[in-house]
Amino acid sequence: MKIGIVCYPTFGGSGVVATELGKALAEQGHEIHFITYDQPTRLDFFNQNLYYHKVDIRTYPLFEYPPYELALASKMVNVVKYEQLDLLHVHYAIPHASAAFMAKQILKTHGIYIPVVTTLHGTDITLVGKDESYEPVVTFSINQSDGVTTVSESLKKDTYEHFPITQEIDVIPNFIDLNRFKKQKKDHFKTAICPNGEKLLVHTSNFRKVKRIDDILEIFYRLRKEIPAKLLMVGDGPERRKAELFCQDNNLVDDVRFLGKLEAIEEVLSVADVFLMPSETESFGLAALEAMACEVPVISSNTGGLPELNIHGITGFLSNVGDIEDMVKNTLIILDENNLPRFRENALARAQEFEISKIRPLYEAVYERVLTRCQRELAVN
Repeated sequence: MKIGIVCYPTFGGSGVVATELGKALAEQGHEIHFITYDQPTRLDFFNQNLYYHKVDIRTYPLFEYPPYELALASKMVNVVKYEQLDLLHVHYAIPHASAAFMAKQILKTHGIYIPVVTTLHGTDITLVGKDESYEPVVTFSINQSDGVTTVSESLKKDTYEHFPITQEIDVIPNFIDLNRFKKQKKDHFKTAICPNGEKLLVHTSNFRKVKRIDDILEIFYRLRKEIPAKLLMVGDGPERRKAELFCQDNNLVDDVRFLGKLEAIEEVLSVADVFLMPSETESFGLAALEAMACEVPVISSNTGGLPELNIHGITGFLSNVGDIEDMVKNTLIILDENNLPRFRENALARAQEFEISKIRPLYEAVYERVLTRCQRELAVN
């Protein structure tokens, strides 16, 4: 198949999933065309079946903001026509699904019918989509898609609860490349960070309020009173400066390191003992899955899709959002030397259930079903 993938090219979960899916599909012989405003972060190797088409965003004095959705729709029309694509797969509802609908209608006037599959990733539904400024467009775009998927049962439930969706939604969970995300021997790295054998906690995110960065630091602050420990904060975002000030005010500067955005996150995860994810909400928890693949048990909230990934008492622990005391207690249980090896083993076993070779065929099945149905409808008309 010739598939156009539309996504955000950033470190965020939807962009990572879209890029890794495209790479996996290309390795299976599909021709994959990425359509976005910059080269996707993880599009980091050459494959004869991978192509990147840059959306040209131009500014004009008339527009206060560049009309990205129009530029994106035009680019989709161009790529579909000249690369003869079979299908468009758009990740994140706004503005990708609405731009895809526009492109689809334009292509019809050229005698070209292009099916569209939309994957919902989380905040496009739970945050942006609920905004009354966007809700009608989100609802319309989802219902006009030829196939719709979500990354968890929780997100599927939220979508049906908050929007009048008439489309059938397939749940296809996020996935992991176990060839990349695996525990590596990085003893020298661990020694450099924890010279006295301290336990090492890790968090990775985009440092938005929904990630509850304050809770992470409070958990660590209380934990450090019980055992020697260090914390690595990977990522960047609006809550970083506030977090740095907390560390300064509470004498944590020597024990908490802010590493910024890292591409080789698996190297950091390889030396971690516990991964912290106390988020307000998570549609799935891809960062937690990456940690589990590196044999790191997870302390998380019990919100959104996290209970579908992190199995309470097996791969880590779940707590109510904001229940810092319970998270500290559970972290200490995991870090007990009699328990940690078992939690590590269970985390890896769980991650293996989401290996990309098991998830990729689920997307291919959706593509085939959508294409077959659309061809049947075209034949009737």
